[in-house]
Amino acid sequence: MRQTAPDYDLGVAITTATGTRTIARLWQDAVARHPDEPAYLTEQNGEWQPLTWAEAGRIVDELAHGLLSLGVRKGDAFAILASTRVEWVLFDFALALVGGVTAPVYMNSSARDAAYVIEHSEAIGVLCEDDEQRRKVDALGLEHVLTFADFDDLRARGREHAQADPDAVDRSAAQIGEDDLYTFIYTSGTTGPPKGCMILHRNYFAMVDAASRVDHFTLERDVMLLFLPLAHNFGRCMTLLGARMGYTIAFCPDPYAVADALPAVQPTVFPSVPRLFEKVHTGITTKFAEETGLKRALIQWALRVGRRASALRQAGEDLPRGLALQHRLADRLVYSKVKERLGGRLRIGVSGGAPLAKEIIEFFHSLDILIVEGYGLTECTTAATVNRMSSFRFGTVGPALPGIELRIADDGEVLIRGDTVFGGYFKDERATQEVLGADGWLRSGDVGHLDDGFLTITDRKKDILVTAGGKNVAPQNLENALKTHPLVSQALVVGDRRPYVAALITLAEETTPDDARFEIERLVEDVNRDLSRFEQIKRYAILPRDFSEEEGEVTPTLKLKRRVCQEHFAAEIEALYS
Repeated sequence: MRQTAPDYDLGVAITTATGTRTIARLWQDAVARHPDEPAYLTEQNGEWQPLTWAEAGRIVDELAHGLLSLGVRKGDAFAILASTRVEWVLFDFALALVGGVTAPVYMNSSARDAAYVIEHSEAIGVLCEDDEQRRKVDALGLEHVLTFADFDDLRARGREHAQADPDAVDRSAAQIGEDDLYTFIYTSGTTGPPKGCMILHRNYFAMVDAASRVDHFTLERDVMLLFLPLAHNFGRCMTLLGARMGYTIAFCPDPYAVADALPAVQPTVFPSVPRLFEKVHTGITTKFAEETGLKRALIQWALRVGRRASALRQAGEDLPRGLALQHRLADRLVYSKVKERLGGRLRIGVSGGAPLAKEIIEFFHSLDILIVEGYGLTECTTAATVNRMSSFRFGTVGPALPGIELRIADDGEVLIRGDTVFGGYFKDERATQEVLGADGWLRSGDVGHLDDGFLTITDRKKDILVTAGGKNVAPQNLENALKTHPLVSQALVVGDRRPYVAALITLAEETTPDDARFEIERLVEDVNRDLSRFEQIKRYAILPRDFSEEEGEVTPTLKLKRRVCQEHFAAEIEALYS
């Protein structure tokens, strides 16, 4: 089965002639198109201050000249070890202008993990956020070690370099080809050391060009609140799409500050990993459950109205006049109060990086908040599919992006083809050949199916459990069902080569096993009710703590590392089968 998205264009015009699809060109065009518009917002002393495209362009140009003065040239890898801040993005674009190759490192990486990325990428230098991050790399003996505090000096060097050779950056940018390496993205992976994905200039150019042609996904006047790590493709793509579309990005470097930033920034677009939407959902449902009397009746009425409206909108139908009037009233009395928690102006929420339960998306839509899911992987430069505002199916990850082809292999694996498919794994030809066939199709490792062009992901190919009875079970479906309950934080389903399926369950903050035991028992019964016997969770354990990144049990994008979790809780798993 094969699906190719229609190649429509609702974005602004941009040069795409052969040889011009570079990130340097993307940046230069952005600065030229929107010089006086705000490109970025940063919080300073409690106030959100704008930085225009012209001002950002001047900083990037000075940084690029500064890099040339340090001897950084085309093909040189340079690491960035910092949180989601404007300095990260400006330095990244400066590297792109001189042909440098960015090697991002997650802010919360250990010294060992940071060293792996820096050494494996053969980086000649690293930009660190502060001295705390710098201490992680001091022992590596790099030629260049900078912090954000060095920005002013680097810009000053750049101005001197520009006076002596004003065309140097333009000459460097002109020497970059679309098949040149733009960045490494190291996959966090659930097993083994990270792999260095080689993302070419044309890969990311094609990625943001495709996203710009999705109807109303982002608009020129949008404001986006960005807290996602820039070492991950999802967050990085949002910064490049901002240059393509011209919208404003407000940077929130601390994920725990998102709740305060939302009402201050009032974003119209909010990209997030599922965990944050899950926590907001838990907060709302808990608050609703606490209401009594007239307020409770009003909420229940508004949710009934919202569900009826959602069903019609999912079917692409207009609301009847009576329902439309009720919906407006429900919005004024109930929905608007929830929307205020997300800033009050949200046009669209975007969830990616891991599956978000269909029930949670439907709940938000019943409150007149649209969250669309997309799907992709690092090896296809972020996304391959996304639901549209005008056409969405909850429970799916949407149709292919313009210019992207999808195919389902005989064993159910999702295959992807297009200009966004990466250039391979750095220093790992064997792994490259395994994931990139001679036919040009990227093997995603995910299992799914297409229905009228909408892709549904059912599981990871390698994560499918095969019970001792030979039955195939998709653990993510069960895990997502368990995580819809407000008391559940995480769930790990096990059962490979075992006689039956079991689960490890962690609880939401400030919830004890004694408080939750009865509710979890009912939850498991509800999840099992409509399943075949071989799929049902026969036994479960409530763990004393949550899975954590500090223990190496989840990736920076909050995906469970199954092997690590199973190793750390091997005794609990064995007890489930004793």
